[in-house]
Amino acid sequence: MLLKNLEDTEKLAEIIGQVAAAGDNLVLTGDLGAGKTTLTKGIASGLGIPQMIKSPTYTIIREYENGRLPLYHMDVYRLMGQTDDLGLDEYFEGEGLSVIEWGTLLEDNLPEDYLELIIEKNQQDENQRQIDFQSNGAKSLDFEKRIFAKIEKSELLSAD
Repeated sequence: MLLKNLEDTEKLAEIIGQVAAAGDNLVLTGDLGAGKTTLTKGIASGLGIPQMIKSPTYTIIREYENGRLPLYHMDVYRLMGQTDDLGLDEYFEGEGLSVIEWGTLLEDNLPEDYLELIIEKNQQDENQRQIDFQSNGAKSLDFEKRIFAKIEKSELLSAD
């Protein structure tokens, strides 16, 4: 899916937040500056979370409880494989949406079922992003279907 500008990115993110269900897990993969935290801010908006979303780079996990669903925002970039004792399963199997930046670094500690968004910056246009969806399990496939159904109904984006 091609996102042509920041507004498209925000719209997609809000849709993700609007259709998320308890126990959904979203892994955001992309280079530094690809837009992982920007996406998370839009997801929070779609969940109805009014507070400012900050990157959890140094805190690892930030919890936002005051929306339609809790948002568990994680950034595991600095952990370098040291995730066994964090109790992440409590979040992955919890009552909220887990958004995990750099989630592939969790390797064996990834949730069994997750939807991965692979974000690539356009080298010619810094405002454009290519987003690829990869479902890993039945629940994440359902999550992906809910996202694309909402995109079709809203006509906000064209799924290229």
